[in-house]
Order: sequence, then structure tokens, then C-alpha cells
Amino acid sequence: MKINLIVVGKLKEKFLVDGVAEYLKRLKKFATIEVREISECRTVEEEGQKILSLVPKDSWLCVLDVYGTALNSENFAKKIAALNLSGTSNLTFAIGGAFGLSEELRRAASFRLSLSEMTFTHQMARLILVEQIYRAFKINRHEPYHW
Repeated sequence: MKINLIVVGKLKEKFLVDGVAEYLKRLKKFATIEVREISECRTVEEEGQKILSLVPKDSWLCVLDVYGTALNSENFAKKIAALNLSGTSNLTFAIGGAFGLSEELRRAASFRLSLSEMTFTHQMARLILVEQIYRAFKINRHEPYHW
């Protein structure tokens, strides 16, 4: 499986850099991972266009969206497993900048995921997302970690 992460901005805090690096390292056992960082733009529309230009043509696109569907870890794992079973092997997750997502990007998404009803910085969202992707692989393989 190939997983693409397209994110706005660079991680600034050492604890976030270290945490994301740890989960990316763990994920390499299950998938090929590529992280593409884009710089913040003046508008969410411009950011959305930049993100969309980096999404591979054959990829399933999930955007992190405050107005998206919230899933627990087990259902997120089931979604990834179902995609894999259906032959979808290229997944892209996009995290917008501090001001959210453009409507164009929301409409282009195959799925809109909300991490929580709480608000997180987009940098924190990156750490939470990579941990949840890792957790999903562990759940789907019935390996210890989840409990």
C-alpha cells in the first residue's frame, strides 16, 4: 500500500517532529509513505489547488475536515481494510493549514475525516493522523498495540 500525506506547513515543535518521525518509521513496515509539505498560502483556495495538484491520479483522497465524519479507531481501520480489499492501494491524506480547507478540495475528497469535535492545530493533527494510520494497520493485522 502507498500512503501520501500532503500537509500545509512545516512542523516546528521538536516533540511533534519526533512523534511524527517515530510513527512514520513504524509505518514503513506496512506501507510506503511519502510526506509532501507545502508552504502556507494567502488563501485556502490557493492551498487547495496546491494540494490537489499533488494528489496522484489513482489515489483515494481523504481530507481532514472539522465538518467531516468522525470515526473511532476500529472503524477507521475497517475503512482502510475495505479500501485495500477493493483494490485501492494508493491513499492520500491531506491536512490543510490554519484556516481550513477550500470548498474545491472538500468536493474533490473521496472522504472527509474529522479527528474530533475538539480543535487541534494542523501540526497536532499530523501527529494524531499518522498514529491513527499506524493503529489501523495494527488493528487490521490483529497485532498488539490497540489495547
